[in-house]
Amino acid sequence: MQLYHHPFDLDSQKVRLALEEKSIDYTSHHVNPVTGKNLDSSFFKMNPGGRLPVFQNGSHILYKTIDIIQYIERIAVFSSGSENISSSNKEVIEWMQKVQEWNPKYFSLSNVPEKYRIYVSKFLRRVVIARMSECPELAGAYHRKLKEAYQTEERVKDSDVLIRSKEHLVRLLDEAEKQLSETPYLAGQEFTMADVMLIPVLSRLVLLDLEKEYITGRPNIAEYWVLVQQRPSYRKVIGRYFDGWKKHKTLVKTWCFVRIRSLLKRY
Repeated sequence: MQLYHHPFDLDSQKVRLALEEKSIDYTSHHVNPVTGKNLDSSFFKMNPGGRLPVFQNGSHILYKTIDIIQYIERIAVFSSGSENISSSNKEVIEWMQKVQEWNPKYFSLSNVPEKYRIYVSKFLRRVVIARMSECPELAGAYHRKLKEAYQTEERVKDSDVLIRSKEHLVRLLDEAEKQLSETPYLAGQEFTMADVMLIPVLSRLVLLDLEKEYITGRPNIAEYWVLVQQRPSYRKVIGRYFDGWKKHKTLVKTWCFVRIRSLLKRY
């Protein structure tokens, strides 16, 4: 089993948490979307959308986060041969879908300093153009990716888009806060795949220095956040890259790569 992912990517974090929680062995392939590695022709041929994560088991390839997690659950059930292990119930799946409905893309970009956001955006557009010339047979897919990059820049500047994204996030967190006043975890007394979906959302808010605004003011979520950070899966998937000073090391390393490549005009 192969997983193409990156620590920066929120959906990748969800899938990796599921893999760790279910103790599933897999081969890890880092594909950094900030440096344009998801645009390399070898990856683009497998996944013309260039999106992460991608899960491959033999000839079977999955792209959608919830589909991948449910597939992982089925593997865990089959591998264990135990009747005590079961797939997610209806309530868990409903929570998974609620969390996945919120798209963090524009919200996240709007909270990145504009000069860095624009610099990386220009770099990635140049990467697309360079790859397009290298692989003319994929020109159509690269052209769609280039168009998507321009559209993203326009939508990040659209106040209505950002307001809707923020309102959606607030509704999700308020609903989670209410649920967590009744149960220790999102879908009941036990940790489930619903929690696997929510943890990266909270982590993203902390990474963007928005913890006080969105987490601290919700006491049940704040307590839950402390609790889930103690899990080995969190420490391996997210904590090792973004807790404390590690956050700066992870981000600076990528920023330096983009700067050097831009200066050398090597895309």
